[in-house]
Amino acid sequence: MVVALCTVEVMAYSANDLGQRRDGYVKLNGDPVWQSSWAGPFPTVRGVVTFLLDPYSCSVKESRRFDTLHSEGNAVLLRDYLNRQKAGALLVGVTADEPRHGLTPALATLNGLGVDVSDVAYRGAFAFIAQKGFASKTVLRRALTEADALAFQPRFNTVIRGILFFYRVYRVDKCCSL
Repeated sequence: MVVALCTVEVMAYSANDLGQRRDGYVKLNGDPVWQSSWAGPFPTVRGVVTFLLDPYSCSVKESRRFDTLHSEGNAVLLRDYLNRQKAGALLVGVTADEPRHGLTPALATLNGLGVDVSDVAYRGAFAFIAQKGFASKTVLRRALTEADALAFQPRFNTVIRGILFFYRVYRVDKCCSL
């Protein structure tokens, strides 16, 4: 039996015309696994960044960045990536700079995860944690516009708990009688 206890903190950000610094991050058990910023000290990225988590080791199995501002083709790649994940996969998504411009091809797949961001406008922002196949468990925070993202950066802090059972099968052969 393995017990999961993993704290996940996420904050998304959006760019802004005022040049105001905005930072974004993903932290597992308090340790940053991703940081980015607008007009700040961290590398600036844009679009949607995803993380496939192992909740039992509280670690990132895989991360991907999809620059949906650059091209709708990246939203197609995001859609396909999410569709390839197995049921039960634990996914974190965080946005940076501008995620929504070319996101349309991925909207239905995101919605299937419980991540409805169809009303997020240009320079809005969102963050989520979802378990594929369990949309009702999804945590989603979003800022619909640039002004909303300036006033309130989407963020959440959640704890993943669970138990993974391993069963050992013993083979018993009858061979002898006493």
